[in-house]
Parts: sequence; C-alpha cells; structure tokens
Amino acid sequence: MSMPEGLDEDAPIFAIAVAADLSGMHPQTLRQYDRLGLVVPERTRGGSRRYSLRHIGQLREVARMSAEGIGLPAIVRILELEARVRELDLRVRDLEARVRTEIERRPGARVFAAGPSGGVIPLRQGVRVRRATEVVLWRPVADAPREDDQAD
Repeated sequence: MSMPEGLDEDAPIFAIAVAADLSGMHPQTLRQYDRLGLVVPERTRGGSRRYSLRHIGQLREVARMSAEGIGLPAIVRILELEARVRELDLRVRDLEARVRTEIERRPGARVFAAGPSGGVIPLRQGVRVRRATEVVLWRPVADAPREDDQAD
C-alpha cells in the first residue's frame, strides 16, 4: 500500500467498516482476527476499533497467506516475526546513526597500536608510537629445551 507523504502508517484512523472495505474483508472477520490476536487494532476511549495503514496492510497480507493455504497459527507467527524484524531494523538504524555521530565527533580516534604489554591501545590521529628495538626469541612449547636435556 503506497503511503501519502507525511502520513503516519501507525496512526489509528480507520473505523472497522472502512478497514474491512479497504482490506476486502467482512467486518466480522476483522473482529475474529482481533480476538485471535492476529491483527489487533487500537481502541478509542469508547472501545471502538481503529485501524492504521499498517493494519490494513497486515489484513491484506493475512488474506493473501490464507488464500495460499497457510493456517492462522502460522500467519500469527509470521506477523510476529515481521514485527520483530521491523523493531530490529529501527534499532539498527538508531545504532548506525549513533556510530556516525560518534565518528563525526572524534575524527581519527580509531587508530590503534600495540601497547607495551601487547594489548591494543587507541591513538589520536598523527600520534606516533615509539618503536621498540628489543628482540624477543620465541620458541613453541614443543621445541623448548627440557630440563633433562640441559643437564648434559
């Protein structure tokens, strides 16, 4: 369903009769889906159901899946997973924006070097680390001399 510019797809604006008409279903079917928790609309203070554009899309999707032979419990699970994907997508976008902001605030802060103990340390851009000139001899444990070999 294409969205008009500036319209919130989660705004509960459609009464059940309009939602039924837009989704091509009978109002009683919408009530049943509400009772089953399949597509749960918002409620007014008086208890009337109000459907959003997202609900209309879900109702159309339920009709399509049902026509393809998918059972209602499976449709419920699919809709739950789609809601979770939307939630995670929003979270990813938020985290990406926060990372971009952090990178913009600290340009060059993502330069790393090995510290004296061998750990990784962050450096500011343009800072040089004094190079170590010591030589370290490493021997694998299997090649290390044994105490009984040194006794000879």
